[in-house]
Amino acid sequence: MSLVQTTAPAGFVEKTPLEAYVAPDKPSLVGLSRAQLADVFGELGVPPAQRKMRAQQFWHWTYFRGVTSFDDMTSMSKELRTKLAERYTVDRPEVIAEQVSVDGTRKWLLRLPGDKDSKLPHDVECVYIPDTERGTLCVSSQVGCTLTCAFCHTGTQRLVRNLTAGEIVGQVLAARDRLGDWPGGTRPTDGVIPSGERCVTNIVMMGMGEPLYNFDAVRDALLIMSDGDGIGISKRRITLSTSGVVPNIVKAGAEIGCMLAISLHAVRDELRNELVPLNRKYPIAELMEACRNYPGASNAKRITFEYVMLKGVNDSIADAKALIKLLKGIPAKINLIPFNPWPGTKYECSDWEQIEKFSQVVFDAGYASPVRTPRGRDILAACGQLKSATEKLSARERMALRAMAMTDE
Repeated sequence: MSLVQTTAPAGFVEKTPLEAYVAPDKPSLVGLSRAQLADVFGELGVPPAQRKMRAQQFWHWTYFRGVTSFDDMTSMSKELRTKLAERYTVDRPEVIAEQVSVDGTRKWLLRLPGDKDSKLPHDVECVYIPDTERGTLCVSSQVGCTLTCAFCHTGTQRLVRNLTAGEIVGQVLAARDRLGDWPGGTRPTDGVIPSGERCVTNIVMMGMGEPLYNFDAVRDALLIMSDGDGIGISKRRITLSTSGVVPNIVKAGAEIGCMLAISLHAVRDELRNELVPLNRKYPIAELMEACRNYPGASNAKRITFEYVMLKGVNDSIADAKALIKLLKGIPAKINLIPFNPWPGTKYECSDWEQIEKFSQVVFDAGYASPVRTPRGRDILAACGQLKSATEKLSARERMALRAMAMTDE
């Protein structure tokens, strides 16, 4: 099947999905809302007065206890569990490969239902970034990506399809399975694992894909993740990152209410048009206005502006001063990201001395400006490096990337 593209203003090219999700013969109930679950129980003959209760029981077993079989949902009758098992599953994406970085970062290659005609599966990557006190899970929203950001390896591949809400939530369940992050679970002994009660404490929608081009599924998934009766991750610990799909930014604040991150990377339209071609459709002025109108934005709930540091491109002191001027009036923090190289890119990471100078200018203006420590480079898990197995790197490319990853900045 060939790639279909639509052209937006000023030559910006948006990829459209090559395929659509086709449910397996026995679909998973993961990702359904309580109302949808109640409908499922109605189809199975559960009386109306009991459907809400049964949906809540399923919710508890699946999202609080992490069970993987209807047989374990012992608060339901055996007859009802049998009916459920005949038609549905509680499957999450299958982990087909795991890599553990020297710094403790874990990357999982997850397999999803693919095209029934070609029999080819769809794969995405999910990354777990642990520290001693918290663990952040980087979750994907698409197989491939709608966009073509110039510095991002993920953006070089096709857009195969959007993920369903169940496949997005399923990444969290699969990660918690592997980490033993359920009541009574056994945690791995290799790598870094947080010391607290939970292994997964934070969620970032910063994996493969542009979340706001898959709005409904991302919204439904994040509402499940933040539900206090299940996974229970606070919305203040969930961050959605967008390259600037302006019409859906305010909508995300109103309907999801999580933290917002903007992949900015440039302060002038001319440069951002090159780095983030979506800017041709939604220029910086429109993006900043959407940020100013983001529901709930305040000094206690700041918008994060991500800024990848590219040597000689966007890292001058003049750029730092222009960034400060651009963000005036927006409750913001600025996350400076050392560029993670990949084979074939024309960009280089800014020198560390220049990153520090840039950061100091921003800090002196009153903005938090942490420099993100690169994590998982040796397993291709760092920011901008995710790329599904449907778009495998050659052995030569992997060797080149690993060599770059091991080189001191």
